[in-house]
Amino acid sequence: MQSDSDLIDAARQGDLASFEALIVKFQPKVFGAARRYARTESDVEDIVQEVFIKAYQKLASYQAKAPFEHWLMRLTVHCCYDYLRNARRNREVVISDLTTEESEWMERFMAAPEAADENAEAARELISGVLAKLPPASRLVITLLELEERSVKEISELTGWSVPLVKVRAFRARLQMRRHVEALLAHKKM
Repeated sequence: MQSDSDLIDAARQGDLASFEALIVKFQPKVFGAARRYARTESDVEDIVQEVFIKAYQKLASYQAKAPFEHWLMRLTVHCCYDYLRNARRNREVVISDLTTEESEWMERFMAAPEAADENAEAARELISGVLAKLPPASRLVITLLELEERSVKEISELTGWSVPLVKVRAFRARLQMRRHVEALLAHKKM
């Protein structure tokens, strides 16, 4: 089996089979990351396709200062961020008020947080809905920090943002999420 650097060198020389081997190796990780940002499988596939197209186009700029996987995941994060910005701009994601299941879960959570895991699907849908209302940068930082459990330093490296900026954006994103949940609760009580 060829190493990543051998495959990259061959791909840079025009060997498409070598680049295809890189795709096969890293496709599961790229798909996993894209699924955290897109709501439909077709959008996930579009993001993954965009990642590998850009990876091929920018392969000459890869300098091997870090493992290829890190470079590719940084590219993936940028493609996901672009997807979020475009989706927000096009208003493709429309989230209505709480569903009955989400509302019931929220009421149970407010009454007894320790028992909140009894309907995890409603909780996931609620979180997904609140995340969809966030601006792209906020959604990106919360997804990386809380869902992917990445460190602030890792997020800084993946996004190109400074560590203080990541912290500020995380703080603001949490505040925005809290406001959306409070608004949903206030609307529910009406």
